[in-house]
Amino acid sequence: MGDPKYPRKVWRKPKRPLNYELKMDELQTLGTFGLRTKRELWKAHTELSRVRQQARSLLALTQKVRDEKEPILLKSLSRIGLISTEATLDDVLNLKPTDLLARRLQTIVSNKLGFKTPYQARQAVIHGHIMVGDRKVDIPSYTVTVEEEGTVHFSPESKIPEMLEKSKAKAPEVEALGEDGAEATPAEATPAEATPAEATPAEATPAEATPAEATPAEAVKEEKPTSD
Repeated sequence: MGDPKYPRKVWRKPKRPLNYELKMDELQTLGTFGLRTKRELWKAHTELSRVRQQARSLLALTQKVRDEKEPILLKSLSRIGLISTEATLDDVLNLKPTDLLARRLQTIVSNKLGFKTPYQARQAVIHGHIMVGDRKVDIPSYTVTVEEEGTVHFSPESKIPEMLEKSKAKAPEVEALGEDGAEATPAEATPAEATPAEATPAEATPAEATPAEATPAEAVKEEKPTSD
């Protein structure tokens, strides 16, 4: 078990963390689910790897032992909504990290309570505005079970619902103003009608009145008296 003061890591880094395609996939997942760091994503990968290892070990056992242990694993996964009640071990092996991230409290709050981004939902959870049943939960990574999913709501003293309603009411007004303003856009009176090209200085270029006709050198020669 080890010393309780020094628990083992619950996440493992990928073998090739500098792979470009892997980095792009990780960044996209972070933005989709509003994760703070890649460590939260690695935790989901590690937990899913542990579940898959259990499924593979059950497939290697005899049918009699599988009939005893397989329902325990399937029931625990169906309880948190990862698989259906009629799923098999093959369905467990086909799970993805995004399936596990979708069961986070942050993701469920973002989808259910009308937040614009998952980062807003994360802030609401951390500040204690979300309740699961009769208790406040301020952990964004809390895994919500199927039974608890219907009991996720705002706390009574939270003012976030009013703010969300006001923002929804202002959205149509902003769209209407944008449509009215489009009728008189600056493009209607573009400066192309009176461009400087119409009165270009080429019509009266300095070449027409070049000083070559009366250069200063000739003037000096004319004014200078001739010496006999």
